[in-house]
Amino acid sequence: MTTTWLERRRSRIDDIAGGRSLSAEAFRRLRREPAAIAGGIIIGVFVVVAALAPLIAPHSATEAFPQLQENLRPGQIPGPQEGFPLGSDQLGRDFFSRMLLASQQTLLVGVLATLIGLVVGVVIGTVAGAFGGWVDTLLMRVTDVLLAIPSLLLAISVAALAASPSQTTVIIAVSIVSVPIFARLLRGSMLSQRHSDHVVAATALGVKRPAVVLRHMLPNAIGPVIVQATLTLATAILDAAALSFLGLGDADPGRAEWGLMLAQAQTYLDVRPALAFYPAIAIIVVALGFTLLGESLREAIDPKGRR
Repeated sequence: MTTTWLERRRSRIDDIAGGRSLSAEAFRRLRREPAAIAGGIIIGVFVVVAALAPLIAPHSATEAFPQLQENLRPGQIPGPQEGFPLGSDQLGRDFFSRMLLASQQTLLVGVLATLIGLVVGVVIGTVAGAFGGWVDTLLMRVTDVLLAIPSLLLAISVAALAASPSQTTVIIAVSIVSVPIFARLLRGSMLSQRHSDHVVAATALGVKRPAVVLRHMLPNAIGPVIVQATLTLATAILDAAALSFLGLGDADPGRAEWGLMLAQAQTYLDVRPALAFYPAIAIIVVALGFTLLGESLREAIDPKGRR
């Protein structure tokens, strides 16, 4: 049932009267948002599985089993059977265990790439937004150049520059893609804070410029950037999987990683499509979870949405 204008006004008045903070109001709205709940459940399950993967995986990612290998044929790969819920991969390894262990690699790459991009972007955005002038112009022109290049193409270009592909090169490539996004967003938020009352008051009281930036401007401008980090995590997971799929990820074929598993399965699509189906669905579902939660969080903290 659609909420009427009067009901929204009453809810807003109740929030003001009760002294509800912005974070409390955002959390209240998130609890009532089905998309946020669905995204939170997906992310929660993914994080738990990834964290406990070495404990709950029945076998290692590289162990091959004779009972599976003896059924491998040029046109046949064993499917689900007792002790192997998802059957075998193309080398006679437990596909279920590899799927579980691959979730840990996906989470590791996504989180590290997002954190590196966030830290570097925050530094650039803070410096540009706080000082302005030629510093702002120089930093923003560099970010504009990076933003002009499609994200996946930029990640491929960075990863291709490495002497040998590895998990580290994937993390660096994906993090570089996210830097201009965070920098541009924080810079805009910092500019809106430069002439706010609390910043003007702190400056008038003689507070030094670095203290004004770090204590008064940055804490009030960082909110949208944190929300963007949730959405960027979804993009980071997709980009990392794409790099592995294209052969620019970890060169170790024994390592379990969803993008690499998807690439290896292309040769066997006509034999056993499930080898590509499960990694693809896992990537899509996890990225969807972060996207749902990120979009819901963005709407929850948007002041226009609380009117």
